[in-house]
Amino acid sequence: MKKIFLITALAGILLTSCGKESDPFLMKDGAIGNLTKEIQMKQIDSIFAQDSIVKLNPVDNAIGTQGEVEIYEKGGTKLLLISPEDESDPNSKITNIQVFDGRYKTEKGLTAKSTFADVKANYEIANVENAINSVVVFLKNSDIYLTIDKKQLPEEVRYNYNAAIEATQIPDEATFKYFMIGWDIEE
Repeated sequence: MKKIFLITALAGILLTSCGKESDPFLMKDGAIGNLTKEIQMKQIDSIFAQDSIVKLNPVDNAIGTQGEVEIYEKGGTKLLLISPEDESDPNSKITNIQVFDGRYKTEKGLTAKSTFADVKANYEIANVENAINSVVVFLKNSDIYLTIDKKQLPEEVRYNYNAAIEATQIPDEATFKYFMIGWDIEE
């Protein structure tokens, strides 16, 4: 009797887990939907077969997809900008992804449409770098980094290019100029 119950329970678990498809908009460590840090540029065509792929720097007589590409839904919504390590190599892995569509979300609910308050509530800030027209915010233990336009910062830090900017100086309502994922390529 115990064996029958155990077999039935195991079969039920297997059937329910097999029916689940991965969320095409979920961002987690090393992956965004079906795209992982192990994917080569030449595989982009099959991963986004239902979407439109725009090659930004097309290479004549290229065997596969190479160089930067933008991904659009068939309806025209811009989803992603994907950048490889080596623009001329279709075997090159992806190093950067810019996320445009607000449906892409982290396990903690962060999206391209979120505010800095959402970042502070769910993530630890690893570093804030001061650039000419923006600040770049790096999240601890995450592949995600964000760019916030300096126009959203207080005037005392907005024009000082050498100032060390703290996360506390970024207003909660600040929105993201760029919502990015950066993957280091391990040799």
